[in-house]
Amino acid sequence: MNAARRKAAETMKTTDLVIEVLDARLPLASSNPMVEELRRHRQRPSLKILNKSDLADPLVTSEWVALLEKETRTRAIALNTRNAQEVAKIPALCREIVPHRGDAAKPLRTMIMGIPNVGKSTLMNMLLKRRVAAVGDEPAITKRQQRLYLNKGMVLVDTPGLLWPKIRYPGDGLMLAASHAVGVKALIEEEVAAYLAEILLARYPHLLFERYGMPADTADGVNVIENIAKRRGFKARGGDFDLEKASLTLLNDYRSGALGRISLETPQTRKTMISEFEEAEKTAALLKESQSKPSDA
Repeated sequence: MNAARRKAAETMKTTDLVIEVLDARLPLASSNPMVEELRRHRQRPSLKILNKSDLADPLVTSEWVALLEKETRTRAIALNTRNAQEVAKIPALCREIVPHRGDAAKPLRTMIMGIPNVGKSTLMNMLLKRRVAAVGDEPAITKRQQRLYLNKGMVLVDTPGLLWPKIRYPGDGLMLAASHAVGVKALIEEEVAAYLAEILLARYPHLLFERYGMPADTADGVNVIENIAKRRGFKARGGDFDLEKASLTLLNDYRSGALGRISLETPQTRKTMISEFEEAEKTAALLKESQSKPSDA
């Protein structure tokens, strides 16, 4: 990851446009802060692609597109990188953003960036209409940068998926895990599934009912996992319900879209999450400060 970051910073010097691929179900949670830092440092325009829009809540996605387009020198579009017709719109949009480049003498140099397993390689393959990058349902498939010509007027540089060293908000880590942006060894699936279930209970309870027949009085995320295990008859050795299998069932149904079109964050829920986190940080800092002061004797 460190080597990939250094290489990205070097390539950014000769890049005209940054194409950042995001997960439409969690646009800001799936945005690497380093990408924004690098492109703003070099004053490069950005095209933000909200991929997997076919799996996301369409109303929420439209809110995200409108919000992202308010950022400096940024365009945003929601699409599915597996859809050839939708992907075909991208080159023309890139030329609109950078109109002074795009011919053989001055090709438009683009850099495709994003977190692991977000769809960068699929985008490359669809743009070039041939398989040039390995794809798969596992994070970190792309290992090195690739530089390829879409045509005489446009260059594509595909970069490895980049995660940042420390995820500031715990909720972001859980959303990324639920969406398979981090490997299975880096997470506890039951914890991630319970977190996902809490979001579904709060915002998409009808999807839980339709898929699993979830009772209306389901209390919390753990209760959702227990109910899935009971209703599907998942049993572990010893006769207990297999909560691990139930957790995997929920995660896989969400990831594949079998559960329905779901957005894990909205502009408002993100604003609330950050506010609550920062308030908790302030409270913890004040408590630590008060505990470090010598008591009056």
